[in-house]
Amino acid sequence: MALAFLCPGQASQKVGMGLDLYRNTQLGKKYFNRANDIMGIDIQDIIFNGPEDTLKQTQYTQPAIYIVSVIIGELLKQKGVKPTCAAGHSLGEYSALALANAFDFESGLELVKVRAEGMQHAGNQNPGTMAAVIGLDDEKVNALCGQFSEGIVVAANFNAKGQVVISGEIEAVHAVMSQMKEAGAIKVVELNVSGAFHSPLMTPAKEVLSEKLLSIEIQDSEIPVYANVSALPVSNSDEIRQTLIDQLENPVRWHESVSGLVNDGITTAVEVGPGRVLQGLSRRIDRSLNMNGVESLEQIVNFNHV
Repeated sequence: MALAFLCPGQASQKVGMGLDLYRNTQLGKKYFNRANDIMGIDIQDIIFNGPEDTLKQTQYTQPAIYIVSVIIGELLKQKGVKPTCAAGHSLGEYSALALANAFDFESGLELVKVRAEGMQHAGNQNPGTMAAVIGLDDEKVNALCGQFSEGIVVAANFNAKGQVVISGEIEAVHAVMSQMKEAGAIKVVELNVSGAFHSPLMTPAKEVLSEKLLSIEIQDSEIPVYANVSALPVSNSDEIRQTLIDQLENPVRWHESVSGLVNDGITTAVEVGPGRVLQGLSRRIDRSLNMNGVESLEQIVNFNHV
C-alpha cells in the first residue's frame, strides 16, 4: 500500500496533546525529556498544562507540534507502518523530514526552536497579519495581491481549491481583504497569528534560520518529502536545506503537494500529529485520497495499516 505521512503545522495545537504518549511509552518519555533540555524551558508543562494563551505563542507552538508529531510518527513506524513518502504543512515539513530521517529528533527540534523564535521576533519587529480567503481561485488571489502597491501583501498558503491565505503588513492585508470581498470571495477572515508568515516580512527569521541550517548535519532522506516551496518530492540533503531556507518567505503550495503525491500513486495518507486540519484540506483537494488521523496512543494501537 502506498502510504503518505502528512504532518500538521501551526494552529493544530491543543493543551494536553501528547500526555498519553509521555505517560505510557518509553519513546514518548525519552523525547519529551530531551525536548526540555533542548528548549531550555519546561516545554512539557506548557504542552500538557497550558495555559492555551502561552501554548499558542509561536515560539512554543511550533516546537510543541513538532515534538508530538515526531513521537506519533516514530511510534507508528515501530508498529510497522512504513510510509512511502511524506509532506508537512509549513512547520510540519520539519516533522516530515525528521520522520524521513533527514535529521534526528534533536537536530530537528533545534532547527524548529530557532525558526519559531526567529518568526516570533520578526513578527514583533515587522508587525503583520494573515487572512484566509475562501471562494476565489489561486490566480485571482495572486493577481489582487500583485496589483496592490501601497504595502506588502502576498499569497502565503495555497491550501485547497478556493482556499488561500494571504500575508503581509496589517494595513495592506486589510485593504486587500476588502478587494477580495469585492471580487466575489465567499468569506475573508483575518487569522489570529503573531506575524506575516511566508512573506517578505520574515526576512530576519530567514537569516538566523539559514545560519542554523548550515551548521546542522542533514542526510539524504530515506523517503521523498514533498517540499512546500516547489510541491515536488525532494530527498537530496542540499536540496532539503535550501527548501527550508526558502520556505519562510515563500508560499506553502499544499494543494499542489497533495495533488502531486496522489498523481504519484499515493492512495492512503495519515495526518501524523494533533488536529484534523490536513484531513479537512485533503477532502477539498482530492476525495480519492483515503485519509485519517492519528493523534493519540489509542489511535496508534488501533491503527490498521494493512
